[in-house]
Amino acid sequence: MRPKILVVEDDHALRDVLLRGLREEDFDPVPAPDGATALRLTTGTGTGADGCAGGGAIAAAVLDVGLPDADGRDVCQAMRANGFLAPVIFLTARHRLTDRLSGFSAGGDDYLPKPFHLAELAARLRAAVKRAAPLPVATAGDLVLDAVRHSASAHGTQVDLTPTEFRLLAALMTASGGIVRRRELLRAGWPEGAQVSDNTLDQYLTRLRRKLREADSALTITTARGIGHRLS
Repeated sequence: MRPKILVVEDDHALRDVLLRGLREEDFDPVPAPDGATALRLTTGTGTGADGCAGGGAIAAAVLDVGLPDADGRDVCQAMRANGFLAPVIFLTARHRLTDRLSGFSAGGDDYLPKPFHLAELAARLRAAVKRAAPLPVATAGDLVLDAVRHSASAHGTQVDLTPTEFRLLAALMTASGGIVRRRELLRAGWPEGAQVSDNTLDQYLTRLRRKLREADSALTITTARGIGHRLS
């Protein structure tokens, strides 16, 4: 079955190019001209990724930042709040570091500046869909990682995670207390080729530490200076 990809783009000509190109790349694209349509299509029952017309779960979303009815980053945040867990790749003409960081903070998984090659978008989508494949349930100390719900819990207390936070925590948990090098965390958290700064990784780790404290977990993320990080 071809992965279903939500394409949120208000430019009619570009949207048609994306739809046609993604079909040729063996995807099943679903068009959305604005943020309101994107929210309707990603608000389902349970995961929030199965509400798409025509049936089948949405495997990933391509989301333009400059939409006519809302900022794409706000749309992404609303999609996440509604339970949409699939990867989101932002498309934008903005190239500044602050723009990329704000996209990641809004719950995005990747950021592709315009103009771009369709082959690169397709490659990033394949990598994102592959990374989002369910992992086995993992445990570490008082933490339980639930791949079905894409979440974690400590002593029965839910730890709400963004998709990127989930992947980073999964990488740390599966290391069984060993050090995970920073480059390995970057590979685990973001698609290959994504331009992610050390500062972005540090921000995500800081948020994970705070969420673990709020859940009263005995575990925390420690730093081995110059090497990487471990969950201990």
